[in-house]
Amino acid sequence: MKKKLFIFSNESIFLQEGKFFCDNIDLKSTPEGLNKKFDIYLFGKKSSKKRSHEIKLKKIKIFSNIISYLSNVIKSSKVENSKFLIISISPYTFLICIFLRILGKKPIVYLRSDGYGEYKAILGNLGKLIYHFMFIFTSLISNFISCRNYILRGRKGKVIYPSQLDSVWLRKPKSLEIKKFKLLYVGRIRVEKGIFSLASLIKNKRDISLTIVGAEKNTSYKINQSNINIQLTQSNKARLIKYYDDHDIFILPSFTEGHPMVLLEALARRRPVIIFDEIEHVIGDKKGIFVAKRNFLNFFGILNHIKKNYKKIQKDMMKNKLPTNKEFIEDFVKAIDEYN
Repeated sequence: MKKKLFIFSNESIFLQEGKFFCDNIDLKSTPEGLNKKFDIYLFGKKSSKKRSHEIKLKKIKIFSNIISYLSNVIKSSKVENSKFLIISISPYTFLICIFLRILGKKPIVYLRSDGYGEYKAILGNLGKLIYHFMFIFTSLISNFISCRNYILRGRKGKVIYPSQLDSVWLRKPKSLEIKKFKLLYVGRIRVEKGIFSLASLIKNKRDISLTIVGAEKNTSYKINQSNINIQLTQSNKARLIKYYDDHDIFILPSFTEGHPMVLLEALARRRPVIIFDEIEHVIGDKKGIFVAKRNFLNFFGILNHIKKNYKKIQKDMMKNKLPTNKEFIEDFVKAIDEYN
C-alpha cells in the first residue's frame, strides 16, 4: 500500500468544471511524478483567475483563506502512514510548518529557489530580513530538500536537480542563423524575474526583439514596447519547443534563481543562453551560457559574440549532460523516503 504524501503549496490553483489548473509547471509535474510512488494529496490557494496547466491528480483541495487551509492541515496530521511535504517558504507555508510541528509532525520543506534573493527583489532589505527569520525557524523544525547546495545556507539537507526534460525535448533541434536578434524568455512576469529590467534595457532597439511566454490569462501587464511580444503561458509541449526553436537566443534576466528548468530546456534545444551576473552560479559545468552586465553596451557585446560564433557554440552545447525528469523524480522519491 502506498504511503500518503500531503503536499502543501502557496501557489494559486484554479478550479473549472471539476478540473484544477496552475501556472507553475513544477506544481503540476512534480506531484504528478511523485504520485507513482505515493498517494498524493495536494493543497493550494484558491484562485479566481484562469490558469494554464491542468494538474492531473484526483486528490486536490484549495482554500480561500488561511483559516480553512490550517483547519485541513490539522485534519491531515491525523492520517496514519503519511508524510508531509511543503513547497517553498512563504508566510502561508511557514504557518503550516509551525502547525505540523506543534501537532507532532516533522515536515519536509522543498527549497526550489533562493528566497533571500526573491524577497529582497520584492521588498528590499526588509524582505530579506523577513525571509531570514522564516528560514532559520523553519530549519529548526523541519527537514530540507533543496535544488542547490548554496540555498541551504549551511543547514543540513538533501540536494536534488529538477528537470522537465524527456526524449522529446532531446530530439535534434531546428537549425537557423542569426540575422536580427530574436530573444526568448519563458517564465512568469514578475519584478524578481528581472523582466521589466530587461524590457528597459532593449527599449527602442530595432535589431532586437523579445518574445515573452509567461503571461497569465485575463491579466494585463505594463510592458508596451513595439519590439516585445507577450504570449500566454504555454502548456502544450510541442508548441513550447517551437518557441525555443524559432528564436536565436534564450535570456534569463532573473535577479535570483535556484535551478531554473527553462535554462535546461534552452540547452536541450541548443539555444545559447544569456544570464546576468546575479545568477552566474547556475552555470555549473554547462556550456552555452553567457553572463552579461545590466547595461546595454556589455549586453550587446555578448549578443554579437554569440552571433559571430553561433555554430561553434551550438557544437560545444552538444557536450552538455542534462538531467531528465525521470531522474529527478527518482531522486526526489529517494530523498523523501530517507526522512522518517
